[in-house]
Amino acid sequence: MEVSPDPYRERAARLPGAVVWTRTAVPGDCAPVLPDGCMDLLWTEGRLFVAGPDTRAYMGDASGVTRFAGVRFFPGTAPAYLGVPAHELRDRRVDLADLWSAGAVRRLTERVDAAADPAAELEALAVARAGDVDPPDPWVRGAVAGLAAGRSVASVAEAVGWSERQLHRRARGVFGYGPKTLARILRLQRALGLARDGVPLADTAVRAGFADQAHLARDVRELAGAPLGELLRR
Repeated sequence: MEVSPDPYRERAARLPGAVVWTRTAVPGDCAPVLPDGCMDLLWTEGRLFVAGPDTRAYMGDASGVTRFAGVRFFPGTAPAYLGVPAHELRDRRVDLADLWSAGAVRRLTERVDAAADPAAELEALAVARAGDVDPPDPWVRGAVAGLAAGRSVASVAEAVGWSERQLHRRARGVFGYGPKTLARILRLQRALGLARDGVPLADTAVRAGFADQAHLARDVRELAGAPLGELLRR
């Protein structure tokens, strides 16, 4: 019998700004994961792993029916919880056992595997971890808000009291790349949200902060690996 993929579902997590999500993939289900400025802690049966910050679309490869659950952390906050600089995980999927004690991760994986609601158990794991470590740097949220609003890197650096060079160096550790790349990715997500809401593409380009519709089309192809129309149809 043919199995259809479950739709993607998400809800707010108990960690500030984070999201808990679930999805079931089937062979041939090849929707790309687009860059969004975030990192995720993920579970699939028998495995806990981390999705680092993407700079391009990631294409999964489901060899069978595969359930996924994830906690998507607010941009720039995951490194504080996971204990690893974001740039070391850029464009990578890494087993949690490569970052934490293998024995501890094995026990955590068994616990999530056995849970009636793996997503809720994964969230509980993330919340417990957050309680055991220092919180993310307080400047992160202000920088994300400024870049998401379309402010220049120079003005965001000034707002947090640093030079652009200092902001770039610190951004690599928490976001995985420099603030200009993060600004492009946040602008892409802003444009996709507008387009999915039915805003005409020319207006979407202007409202999202692109020079024109051609600029929007180029950025979408570079970051998402497909034309905007194709992404909207998916």
